[in-house]
Amino acid sequence: MSIGVRGKMMRTLPTFDNVREAAGRIQPYIHRTPVLTSRTLNSMVGAELFLKAENFQRVGAFKARGACNAVFALPENEARRGVATHSSGNHAQAIAFAAGLRGIRAIVVMPEDAPAVKVAAVKGYGAEIVWAGSNPLDREQAIKTVLAETGAIFVHPSNHFQVIAGQGTAAVELLEEVPALDMVMAPVGGGGLLAGTALSVKALSPRTRVIGAEPATVDDATRSLRDGRIYPPTNACTIADGLRTFLGDLTFPLICELVSDIVTVSEAGIVAAMRLIWERMKIIIEPSAAVPVAALFEHPDLCRGQRIGIILSGGNVDLDHLPWLQSESTLPAHALASVSAR
Repeated sequence: MSIGVRGKMMRTLPTFDNVREAAGRIQPYIHRTPVLTSRTLNSMVGAELFLKAENFQRVGAFKARGACNAVFALPENEARRGVATHSSGNHAQAIAFAAGLRGIRAIVVMPEDAPAVKVAAVKGYGAEIVWAGSNPLDREQAIKTVLAETGAIFVHPSNHFQVIAGQGTAAVELLEEVPALDMVMAPVGGGGLLAGTALSVKALSPRTRVIGAEPATVDDATRSLRDGRIYPPTNACTIADGLRTFLGDLTFPLICELVSDIVTVSEAGIVAAMRLIWERMKIIIEPSAAVPVAALFEHPDLCRGQRIGIILSGGNVDLDHLPWLQSESTLPAHALASVSAR
């Protein structure tokens, strides 16, 4: 499938048939994660929520789906060259995990400020780490050097045909379990999860709206969808480190065609939503996973009276640096107040 944006023809894009192929390919390697509900959360937001708990996925995040699909889709002659990627953490772990399953080399470019828990996991899965600066563009430059020196196959964290198809399998499972939803929400950084989710939702439940959510401090996806052009990320900070990236020429046209809206949330709202899920549902989610939950509270008119599916994207958290335990010098006062109010 090819989709044009403002008259421009894009590369061939994945379709729902590719998502179906991915589901069969990765089935031996991933978990079918549970869909959780909470009467307390339903009451608080005035909606019926169904949370797809990808924090229980292999490597602790949905990224295992796309990485396994990309790695196991490689023909043998390419797989022997190994794979390489750049990632702040979850995709890095997923590529290391998938490469280990296939018995091939994995090289990962990671930012110097990547969470320690994610760095440890990448090393634990056997990948080689190459360090780069904290700006996503630093990783883009470093990966070019790695690929030139090693000949490895590049597996982009989001803007990759097989990665997008693999990520779409989470929404397939969600809709198989809860078929009649008004809306499905997912966080958006590079857009692989949101694009894959939209492919599946629109194929299986065309009337269901797909909504993305991202931090207000890194709102490039919101502006990109609004203006019909891809904006690069700023070097702004967000606690949702996994969303500090930008859309690509595969994810962007799919999102433009299939996603109804992208909303933004505050840093305080992310922290509050993360703590709320920990306390009320007794499960661990990371800040990026809390972003669409925060949107329910910061955009109440969006969800009131709706049946909503939410992709909880992951649960890899540095337990030594929980956001609600940070001092006032590292967490804004309004964020502390918001967390306390929950």
